[in-house]
Amino acid sequence: MRGPTAAPATDAMRVHVLWFPDWPLRAALGAAPPHPPTALVRAGLVSACTDSARAHGVRVGQRKRQAQSRLPSLKTLPHDETADERAFLPVLRLIEAHAPGAHLLRPGLAALRSRGISRYHDGEEGAAAALVRMLSDAGYGEARIGVADGMFTAELAARAAPPRSDGVDPWAVIPSGASRDFLAPLPLQVLGEPELADLLRRLGVATLGEFAALDALSVRARFGEHGARLHDLASGADSRPLTPRPPDPQLAREVQFETPLGQSDQIAFAVRQTADAVLLALADVSAVCTEVRIDLTDDDGAVFSRTWLHPTCFDAGDLVDRVRWQLETIVDDAPEDAAHAFRGIVGVRLAPVAVDDAAHHQPGLFGSGTDERLHHAVSRVQTLLGHRGVSTAAMSGGRMLADRQVLTPWGERPLVQRDPSQPWPGSMPDPLPTEVYTPMRPVRVSGAGGAEIEIDDRGALSTPPALIEDSEVVGWAGPWPVNEHRWDAERARSGHRFQLLDAGHRAWLVFRSADGWWAEGRYR
Repeated sequence: MRGPTAAPATDAMRVHVLWFPDWPLRAALGAAPPHPPTALVRAGLVSACTDSARAHGVRVGQRKRQAQSRLPSLKTLPHDETADERAFLPVLRLIEAHAPGAHLLRPGLAALRSRGISRYHDGEEGAAAALVRMLSDAGYGEARIGVADGMFTAELAARAAPPRSDGVDPWAVIPSGASRDFLAPLPLQVLGEPELADLLRRLGVATLGEFAALDALSVRARFGEHGARLHDLASGADSRPLTPRPPDPQLAREVQFETPLGQSDQIAFAVRQTADAVLLALADVSAVCTEVRIDLTDDDGAVFSRTWLHPTCFDAGDLVDRVRWQLETIVDDAPEDAAHAFRGIVGVRLAPVAVDDAAHHQPGLFGSGTDERLHHAVSRVQTLLGHRGVSTAAMSGGRMLADRQVLTPWGERPLVQRDPSQPWPGSMPDPLPTEVYTPMRPVRVSGAGGAEIEIDDRGALSTPPALIEDSEVVGWAGPWPVNEHRWDAERARSGHRFQLLDAGHRAWLVFRSADGWWAEGRYR
């Protein structure tokens, strides 16, 4: 085993993970720990609690009433995950200002590739010390750092690091190749799979070391690919590298304008040669770009940066389109104050962030495949309609039909915030409507003779549905109550859902709320 000061063969996989304990509480309370006994509640369950609350028996996952029975003086607040992200963005920018390339894993947890910052600060511990000093000076003295061969091990090392105090460093460095020894005594619960942990416990396996000792083929046969990946993690083999192939900084190209340009067409024309230069530089090293960062500098010196992804690889036209779309976003978001009005761009920089071997993207012997032709066709339509003119759909979790779909502009990675595999009580079972109205459309539903339909607290109807729009209702089912986010006035939603079949044999899914009837979808 090599020492921590040696140059390990897997240096490219070394990462620094920065962990901010109880970040949701820091974001909600707006102050650094220690905090008074406080718990954040989501869906009636405790999602986060302070050290002072844990000292009295409050735990994550408890029901709100159970937590309050443990500590009657417990202060409870609604958990706003969006606020967690907003509060963490300044911290992420602060980290990036000192160590470019920070990756957001989730609010309160960020990762960095170790190689660059460790070389600059003469070692991994020196880099951790520099990050701790920087964050402490900015008011984030609770941060802890873990350094290891992969993000999974580094995160657990950060959680195992001691809090900062006199003579105690808040970081833990796991030497290269020692991940398995570090993970071996940890309980299976750290994998975040309670069902698997419970099953293995009943089989006599209680730690990651015991799990890693099982035969890999037997684990794959019993638990599938997901279980095999967890087995790899328990063995110290993290399969989630931050950047699979770091691009050469010399691949970046930039262009400067003598006078500020404010029209997207002007900039698109001027940047075309720069885009061609980036592709030529990539071609010289037999690579293609799959992720690019575009920096636009305005006449005040402000830099607007954004990273763009691509389903396959960028060509010159794709790069020009991304520059134009990014400029349109800047113009739309510019303040209306004349003293700070946007006047134009004086510089554009195109920097490949992730590259791949060009051989992986060569057309086949008899031409491009179906996926490649589809991509070119869709990209051409997107060029005509704009960045959000073409979207791809992904399944999300939720009770209402509109909540279960996520539309992402073509070429970007979909961000699904609600797990569709969760049960979601109150959601409609299959088959679902083939036509979903987003947003829901107002619809006229009434009883016989146009009578208003009232629904009491027990779900009983004053009169059955008889008409929808101008068509007779020949069959119906429901009502099914929906009550969401009762603790949040802005997101609260309450009402009843019905399935209605009209005389034209069209089936409807409708929602009755306090402000009327709404068509949520229609079966075809």
